[in-house]
Amino acid sequence: MEKFHWPVRIYYEDTDSGGVVYHSQYLNFMERARTEWLRALGFEQDLLRNEHKLLFAVHSMQITYRRPARFNDALLIESQLVKASGASMQFEQIIYRGEELLCDASVRIACLDAETFRPKSIPKSILTEMHSVC
Repeated sequence: MEKFHWPVRIYYEDTDSGGVVYHSQYLNFMERARTEWLRALGFEQDLLRNEHKLLFAVHSMQITYRRPARFNDALLIESQLVKASGASMQFEQIIYRGEELLCDASVRIACLDAETFRPKSIPKSILTEMHSVC
């Protein structure tokens, strides 16, 4: 299964007064990496909403914080699609500083109808492209 990597730099706004990254920022970094993964596959989220009437939203997440990131660190967010079927996707995401593991998560994503926010099957054309990388 192919892994997608997205670099992130830690800015002062990501940290507390001691220069340590707020725990919630890791969620933002993972979200950006999943968005860039979709973009790399050729799917812009605004076009998915407008043309396919679908949205992707986090359903659930299991996250483990192992080491703190700090101001000005260069991180790498690794995202791997583990499963995509029906109206959901499962990702494994890992955040590294160099080779040091900082955080890892299992993220379940729901596909939703953009108007009703009810579950909606991922279109076959999108599933086909997703399966080509996993």
